[in-house]
Amino acid sequence: MATRRPESFLTVLEKGGGADYAGDQYGGASGADGSGMPTGEPGNFMFATGVECSYPTIGQGSVRRDQLDECGHYRHWKKDLSLVREMGLKVLRYGLPYHRTHRGPGRYDWSFADEAMAEIRRLEIVPILDLLHFGVPDWLGNFQNPELPMHFANYAEAVAKRYPWVRFYTPVNEIFVTAKLSAKDGLWNEQLKSDRGFVTALKHCVAASILATHRIAKHRPDCVIVQSESAEYIHEAKATPTPEITLQNKLRFASLDLLYAHPPDADVYIHLTGNGMTRAEYEWFMRGEPPGYQVMGNDYYGKNEKILLPSGELCEAEDVLGWYQTTRRYYDRYRKPTMHTETNHFDPEQAPTWLWKQWINVLQMRRVGVPVLGFTWYSLTDQIDWDSALAKKQGHVNACGLFDLARNERPVARTYRQLLEEFGRITIVPKGELFEMTTRPAVLKVEV
Repeated sequence: MATRRPESFLTVLEKGGGADYAGDQYGGASGADGSGMPTGEPGNFMFATGVECSYPTIGQGSVRRDQLDECGHYRHWKKDLSLVREMGLKVLRYGLPYHRTHRGPGRYDWSFADEAMAEIRRLEIVPILDLLHFGVPDWLGNFQNPELPMHFANYAEAVAKRYPWVRFYTPVNEIFVTAKLSAKDGLWNEQLKSDRGFVTALKHCVAASILATHRIAKHRPDCVIVQSESAEYIHEAKATPTPEITLQNKLRFASLDLLYAHPPDADVYIHLTGNGMTRAEYEWFMRGEPPGYQVMGNDYYGKNEKILLPSGELCEAEDVLGWYQTTRRYYDRYRKPTMHTETNHFDPEQAPTWLWKQWINVLQMRRVGVPVLGFTWYSLTDQIDWDSALAKKQGHVNACGLFDLARNERPVARTYRQLLEEFGRITIVPKGELFEMTTRPAVLKVEV
């Protein structure tokens, strides 16, 4: 007699409950796969864009490179903010014009800021508010001014009091880049080319960020500080590495070392203290982290990586390490939740592919358990003269935006919408449905 083959439990279930029994949606699970446009709810991954707002000076302070003006945002701010909503984005990196708003000690001009912030709130966009983006008001001079941290902290508190509904801040954007291009490469602001100038600008920017965060936290103890910093690396194509490049690759961590009270390597410490940082200043930085929920944002462009050839020539080295490998080194150092805070591509035909490549980097980071909270295509519109790092006022349009300067959609905008439709409702922390963004005040983190 033939042995009767056992019936599958799935067949039994189908006979007994039809096709809609609990557990049938996802092979024994139920719920959602993370697809669909962003909702903006706590726990939703933070997909963002940004309005380019750089405003350094060039020509020994005689020319202000205000990208909010040059890219047309002062004229089209309502349209720009509506484009953010039309994209389906809930989060916007947005910079108030510090150089126009802070008119002097205790004096502020809120005319533009109030209009723009009211519209952002009306549209229910979550701003990551950028308070200092590569420049300072004329009356403060430049980043060599030791009074900058004090005055900037006062400004940050004034912003927090005026817009109490704002929770997310970037106090000082790309501190390392600010100090390097202003005081080491000689392109902006003080236009120095010295190690001492670089260290002075660096310590003033970090101190400004720390003091500003304390002032913000007085009014928003649950503030989230998204520190946007450039993820850079130089690959040296030489049999024997040189101490200069080794030090330069370590100095990229200097701003975050000081910000997060992480003791730098010995050669970096020697460089800092040998170029004007006093022991008392160093000890002040090392006392502890600033308040708030700290998110380490890394910006990545193809030009961030370079190869130093045996001839001494530097060439761009797009994607040798990429955002994943580069940012993983930062994460392993600081153990902070991270965010891909800036990327773009100057070739509008290549931009859609670049967008997908960056997103795959983010997914890879999340798959290995690193909490990546958000992603930003920067910026909303094309930019002006970033091919010369704003050092030359030539009016070159850099076609890197989701929209061109006439506010017409570029191909990358359509690609970003496809990405949002596919991934827009994934959780802010991988496998983190249990968690959401709390409104409780942040507290000092102690390892246990």
